[in-house]
Amino acid sequence: MLAVASIFLLTSCSTGGISSNSENAYVSGDGSAIVITESQRTLAPKLSGETLDGRKFNSEIGKLTVVNVWASWCSPCRAEAPTLEEFAIKNPDIQFVGILTRDNLSSAQSFVNRFKISYPTLIDDAVISSFRGSLPANAIPTTLVIDSNGRVAARISGQVTVSTMKDVLEKVSGRAINV
Repeated sequence: MLAVASIFLLTSCSTGGISSNSENAYVSGDGSAIVITESQRTLAPKLSGETLDGRKFNSEIGKLTVVNVWASWCSPCRAEAPTLEEFAIKNPDIQFVGILTRDNLSSAQSFVNRFKISYPTLIDDAVISSFRGSLPANAIPTTLVIDSNGRVAARISGQVTVSTMKDVLEKVSGRAINV
């Protein structure tokens, strides 16, 4: 019952990305991946809003998109950051975007600087709840993949690895992915 309540709290939070440190109140995933068959995929929510660097972000329609839900205090988030950045650099045709959750902006900016994250991070985590009708973020970190048709295609719950990320992206895109 506690796990169900924790998942509900995680996926229903809307704090604008500036909530207090919640390191002791989060659900950690095990790195498992789910890929949805094309016929079962649902439309992803529109990804837009203010980014950590103060810019406005609108996702590009028709592009394979990787969405990573993270927080600076999350150990698996720190561990996976170099992997995600490497994929983003080596695959410029794939759109990467982060969603900051349960964190403060100064800590998040330090995280981005430390790991040299090049892709934008949305600071309003309300978009997380928009994924409820498909594959909601159920842990910190969670990585969602949106196919080029704008449909939620996969979720990695917990820390991504090179092999899991490559496998998921290749299954969703139907092509080889650079690593």
